Amino acid sequence: MSPADHGWPILESKTEYETGWYAGGYDLVELPDGRTKRYYWAELPPAVVIVAVVEDPASLGLVDAVGGGEPTGPSVVMVEQYRPTIERLCYELPAGIVEDGEDYAETGARELEEEVGLVPERVELLEEFWCSTGVLRHPRGIVWAEGFSRGERKLDGSEFLNVVTVPVGEALDLARTKPANDATIEGLLLARADGYL
Repeated sequence: MSPADHGWPILESKTEYETGWYAGGYDLVELPDGRTKRYYWAELPPAVVIVAVVEDPASLGLVDAVGGGEPTGPSVVMVEQYRPTIERLCYELPAGIVEDGEDYAETGARELEEEVGLVPERVELLEEFWCSTGVLRHPRGIVWAEGFSRGERKLDGSEFLNVVTVPVGEALDLARTKPANDATIEGLLLARADGYL
């Protein structure tokens, strides 16, 4: 039987825990052959990932990720942060949670200033999609930002980030080094596919 020919009725839906950050639970689903199965999920709020390329990073006071020196030429803005979940220091594209009343572009502009200290002239949505659909209810948007001026960083109390830049030609290689981050790789690949990188 094709999965398209079945209604996939949910017989029971239960939230088993809430953390303030995400909720987790299961749906009891009727399968096409009449059996039932619990499908467990975690539900997170929508998030945005920002791809920002600065033409002259040094003029904005940004440093190079690899050598820590003064970068030259078009560079991707990244943040270096420790991820306790995997116990690793990571290079990632700036990202954040969409707040009530915001769209992805608005969140991208806000998060870029808060995390990096850059105010973009323009932010454009490249793609919206669901993440890890086997277990997560978590929509994500990838945005492109351009035309920057200096703003004011406003980190959350638990954010400890180094702002770095990576030459455009080296950004994907850096993103693919362990520990690789899905959102960073996705953002760079989408920007490249759309002709921005």
